[in-house]
Amino acid sequence: MKWYLRALRKYATFSGRARRKEYWMFFLFFIIFAIVAMVLDNILGIAIKNVGYGPIYILYVLAFLLPGLAVSVRRLHDVGWSGWYLLLSFIPIVGAIILIVKYCTEGAPGTNQYGANPKENTSIISTHPPD
Repeated sequence: MKWYLRALRKYATFSGRARRKEYWMFFLFFIIFAIVAMVLDNILGIAIKNVGYGPIYILYVLAFLLPGLAVSVRRLHDVGWSGWYLLLSFIPIVGAIILIVKYCTEGAPGTNQYGANPKENTSIISTHPPD
């Protein structure tokens, strides 16, 4: 949960780098909360017919679209790619596969053009205890 909150603290920060753990934990909790929002829509009877979700889900997704994009761009920065490579997601199937591979790839060691390696950055380690 702390990784999800860390990404939320950087709500619209597109600079810097994000570890794999920060990226994947953010999206794990994003999916869990999105499912909860869909269930609430259905329990409250406000889900759109034949769609399965309603206004709670839509508001949640819209509210967390920007931090999701930001953590995705920072994750690409960690592997040495520009955030513009996120546009690969518009290429059906192939684009998604390329991005998933990059999201799973170990970050570039040391400092790259986007900043210091978050795994090696001592300021992060000193303020947050190790896992």
